[in-house]
Amino acid sequence: MNPPILKIDNLESYYGPIMAIRGVSLIVEEGQIVTVLGANGAGKTTLLKTISGIMDPEKGTISFMGEKIQGKEPDKIVQKGITHVPEGREVFPILTVEENLRMGAYSRRDKENIHTDLDLVYDYFPILRKCKSQQAGTLSGGQQQMMAIGRGLMARPKIMLLDEPSLGLSPLLTRDIFLIIKRLNVEQGVTMILVEQNAKVALNVANYGYVMELGRIVMSDHSAKLQSSKDIQEFYLGQSEQASERGQKRWKKRKTWR
Repeated sequence: MNPPILKIDNLESYYGPIMAIRGVSLIVEEGQIVTVLGANGAGKTTLLKTISGIMDPEKGTISFMGEKIQGKEPDKIVQKGITHVPEGREVFPILTVEENLRMGAYSRRDKENIHTDLDLVYDYFPILRKCKSQQAGTLSGGQQQMMAIGRGLMARPKIMLLDEPSLGLSPLLTRDIFLIIKRLNVEQGVTMILVEQNAKVALNVANYGYVMELGRIVMSDHSAKLQSSKDIQEFYLGQSEQASERGQKRWKKRKTWR
């Protein structure tokens, strides 16, 4: 059996004196989509920032393709094959769409292939081709999310870290974005770690899932088994947003998995 493409062991990260990640361990196999679920403040975004080098862990290891990468600079981690599509898109608003996309390839040495990859991004996101000369700040939220994912693809990643790709999007746009995420995984072979509040759509596309609570992993399993779990159904797959919020509050009060 091949070793996992990413292995995290006993990771701890802090914001000043506050421990945001508490002994997190997880494994990502090559070719998988792995989702990380949890309420706001559970530590999901901090986990992605620590993997991508934006934050340095105080303890633990991050092994990518067998190499320890914790504490390395973000640009070095990108060059190794990990790209981070952050929460809120973080586009360069006064640059054009194409200039934003090309920023994703800034560390590449194979400049002759960048135009080919631009065409690939435009094939997945045809709307971006139509507005490639438009300033990024004038795009809709959905278009900016497409551009942020496309910018991440321009680095030719082996793993893509996606933080809340459905944030602020309509159900229709959310569906479209996740269809493309699945296509990229299947057609381009990009392994993904997906942090997402919409647990239903995340589990529908993911192979495996982890649940975080207060900086810890409290549950993990194959996505199909998580979807059938009564706890996950109650706390994350409620029919209404209010029901889901109530469920997540009750989840925090549980002591069983701590």
